[in-house]
Amino acid sequence: MNPLLYDFEQNKLGFMAEPHTTIEVRKNRIQRLITMLNENEENLCKVIEADFGYRHPVETQLAEIIAIRQEAALTLKKLSSWVKPVKVKTPFHLWPTKSYLLPQAKGVVGIMSPWNYPLSLALMPTISALAAGNRVWLKPSDRSPRTSGFLATLITQYFSPSEIHVINGGPQVSEYFANLPFDHLLFTGSTATGQLVSKAAAEYLTPLTLELGGKSPAIIDTTASIKDCASRLLYGKLFNAGQTCIAPDYILVPYSLREELIANLKEAYSSMYGDQTQLTKAIDERQQSRWTSLLEDAQLKGAQLIPLGDTHHPLNSFIPTLIIDPISSTKIMQEEIFGPILPIVSYSELSEAITFINSKPHPLAMYWFGRNRGRLTELLEQTQAGGVTVNDTLLHFSNPHLPFGGIGASGMGSYHGKNGFNTFTHFKPILSMKAVLGLRGLGGTKLAHPPYGKKIEHLMTILGKKQ
Repeated sequence: MNPLLYDFEQNKLGFMAEPHTTIEVRKNRIQRLITMLNENEENLCKVIEADFGYRHPVETQLAEIIAIRQEAALTLKKLSSWVKPVKVKTPFHLWPTKSYLLPQAKGVVGIMSPWNYPLSLALMPTISALAAGNRVWLKPSDRSPRTSGFLATLITQYFSPSEIHVINGGPQVSEYFANLPFDHLLFTGSTATGQLVSKAAAEYLTPLTLELGGKSPAIIDTTASIKDCASRLLYGKLFNAGQTCIAPDYILVPYSLREELIANLKEAYSSMYGDQTQLTKAIDERQQSRWTSLLEDAQLKGAQLIPLGDTHHPLNSFIPTLIIDPISSTKIMQEEIFGPILPIVSYSELSEAITFINSKPHPLAMYWFGRNRGRLTELLEQTQAGGVTVNDTLLHFSNPHLPFGGIGASGMGSYHGKNGFNTFTHFKPILSMKAVLGLRGLGGTKLAHPPYGKKIEHLMTILGKKQ
């Protein structure tokens, strides 16, 4: 017996007692969430930094605080239009009816959030779920325990459990949580854990949104400005120490530009991160040990390792490192890195780079650097990815008007802005019969009623006419 099931059923009964919340109530809940953020911003930043050991406050502001505020601002501005019924065309043979889609809350939404951005990846989908009129059950990660615990405490101060309910705990609690009969479940995390969540949710056929990860490539064209793309790539890779699901996982660069790229990456590192104070640390010892293991495996299999930082610097706990042309069997080319390690793979022709990308599961993100629109179009048309940024990194995530989500092994479904509202909404199709001059004797199914004869034969001829 799932120990969470009784509380969940009580929460579901609460939703069923009030299945349609007004737009005023929805906006009030979102505004309370922002009030909670504003009144506790300093302490939230502190607990996040405590979980990481160190993360620069600017990174927390950009990726957590500002991202949540932007999501909420767009939602509050547009919600009045999102909740309106959507008119749909009706074919002439169904005259005189009208058709529309009625947006309705799904019910109780479960959100399983990760440790790498423990605030924004918990609250941004929460905003979308609340906007759609749902109740929310939130399961934060146990690998960011200070943030998860503090967030749970705050939510109990600003919300009733029937609005947002928070459950903390380890893997066993996560398993119980994923096995609840949610009306929709959103999980953000690794592909391997996403597979387990999918299996657990299958018992109740729970609709899923999975935001996973994968090996997101960055492709450098011969027309790229190497100096510019080196700094942008390094920023995208080392933001949050690479513990970002859309971080560039590896670079594909023409052979002729490889040495220039390496030189410019070194220079960019010295300029941006030379004093080491800008670098976020690993979330825990387990994460840092994994990074070390990836480097050791690559070196054992013959790859060239180029440390970017000063190996003797007193602040160094892990040195961001370039891996030059690692062979495909290395762990670093098989697994999502999720850390400050950047493989560089050389290619001759764009077709070779495309083949390399397509030999791996579809990535969550892809990056292109160059000025040749024809080759960019070729890349976009012949590969698949959850999202793309051209001539920079990470930015497609920050646009709340763009859906964020993966494809294939990198996830299913999307959220952000209107797309998040749509994800947590059921658009109920409705067709309504109208009277003509106060009479209902014509139209609709009337012409098809028995006894069948010439009328229905003529109607079928019209409806079945070959195109």
